[in-house]
Amino acid sequence: MKQLIECVPNFSEGNDLTVINQIIAQIESVEGVRLLNVDPGKATNRTVVTFVGEPNAVIAAAFLAIKKAGELIDMRKHKGEHPRMGATDVCPLIPIANISMEETAEFARQLAKRVGDVLSIPVYLYEEAQPDKKRSNLSVIRAGEYEGFFKKIKEPEWKPDHGPVEFDAARGATVIGARDFLVAYNVNLNTTSVRRANAIAFDIREAGRVKRVEGKIVKDEHGNNVTIPGSLKAVKAIGWYIPEYGVAQISINLTNIQVTSMHIAFDEACKKAEARGIRVTGSELVGLIPLKAMLDAGKYFLKKQQRSAGVSEKELIKIAIRSLGLDELSPFKPEEKIIEYMLSNKDQPSLIKMDLSAFADETASESPAPGGGSISAYMGALGASLGTMVANLSSHKKGWDERWEEFSDWAEKGQQYKQRLLELVDADTQAFNRIMAAFSLPKSTDEEKQARKAAIENATRHAIDIPFQVMESSLGSMTMIKAMAETGNPNSASDAGVGALCARAAVSGAYLNVKINAAGLEDKNYATLMIEKGAELEAQALEFEKSILEIVNQKILS
Repeated sequence: MKQLIECVPNFSEGNDLTVINQIIAQIESVEGVRLLNVDPGKATNRTVVTFVGEPNAVIAAAFLAIKKAGELIDMRKHKGEHPRMGATDVCPLIPIANISMEETAEFARQLAKRVGDVLSIPVYLYEEAQPDKKRSNLSVIRAGEYEGFFKKIKEPEWKPDHGPVEFDAARGATVIGARDFLVAYNVNLNTTSVRRANAIAFDIREAGRVKRVEGKIVKDEHGNNVTIPGSLKAVKAIGWYIPEYGVAQISINLTNIQVTSMHIAFDEACKKAEARGIRVTGSELVGLIPLKAMLDAGKYFLKKQQRSAGVSEKELIKIAIRSLGLDELSPFKPEEKIIEYMLSNKDQPSLIKMDLSAFADETASESPAPGGGSISAYMGALGASLGTMVANLSSHKKGWDERWEEFSDWAEKGQQYKQRLLELVDADTQAFNRIMAAFSLPKSTDEEKQARKAAIENATRHAIDIPFQVMESSLGSMTMIKAMAETGNPNSASDAGVGALCARAAVSGAYLNVKINAAGLEDKNYATLMIEKGAELEAQALEFEKSILEIVNQKILS
């Protein structure tokens, strides 16, 4: 499987699109790299670029971009609201898929050495790429900023990790490292006061503020400043004023969204702002965010309302955008802001993106795919959807308010089954196409014949595994459907019954595909095993269907 890393260089130019576009062109010139986002900021005079790819390609693209930025950006003329020390101010690498943090850190060190040696730019390593933890924090490295680095770089403890021990007046210095996924997030305030925005930032950020008594800084027995920690872990924050918007913001870096999420940071900012007589009016996401972070935010705000969180992905994202006010300053487009959406192959044909009529027409055409396997998966998705609908209706039923969380939990489980089965609709057709592709391989030489035979065997095995997963997911959904038949809104009992019929049909239909594909497998032991396992799953589905329909009919007739 491909190793993927993300690179998020910050360039000290946010106004001149000619300069920005020339830097971007260098990144896009490297094969195997995909540009995800370009986010220029006028007030900060800074552009955050996000791209992803395999490590060597990403390093090549980053090197070219750093080189071009050094040629085009003159730090002697730079002014902006954001702390900075170089034309390419910071260039982090982030592990995305099939790669460890340790491996990512090594690639960062390779890039840093190349920039220092070849481009003669002073380079500092940070976060996981920096072995000396005393100088691994970006804010500590950057302290003094561009103006203070002419002197700072001469201090023995601030000798660059790579490159000359001379500060480059035009290009400045660059910080390169490896870190976890960081979310750059700004909270908007109904004030223009930077001092008040800073006060709120100090309230929430992990580092907090220096302790003062009657205006004087309090020292400990060693002469160090005593600090009052902020309320949130893994959070960095400062306040600033953005003339472009005419408001002050709290600029937040969420360095570990598993520790402090975007929605928790937002709510805490709201609480601290209100205590100071200030209101939060919305927020702004800089760069990209993982899908899970948006879904978690949507669920969080629904649960605060004691409403079911078992709604669709699209609805959860909509709730998150509205609750966080992410569209206050500019439109928030999920397809441009959520990393998984940016990485998805928009050009790849998808059955589940078709409307109902088009899907039916495609199924009825002379093409052998989609066929019974995809239809079985879709029936399973419909069954899970009906069970989820009953759960959501039950969570909102008048008089059942105290049971909302019970039904919300069932609805969330139902959404998971639905989503997985929808993915399997396309996966089944892709599995069939993979078999066809294997059969079309050349077979002139003995070597080609062996390769073709192996490809057919692997594709056939895959074509067994996909419908078997449909069986497992559809059967799993029947637990949820039965619970809704038993305890859900009695007015929706028939919906639970239809859901059970769909789920059982999905199991039986997928089993037919398991059996027909197993017949063509050379590995008879595996074929027999999957047929036997499939028979067990179908038997369980039939029992589930029978018991659910008995419950449903009893409720309907009572």
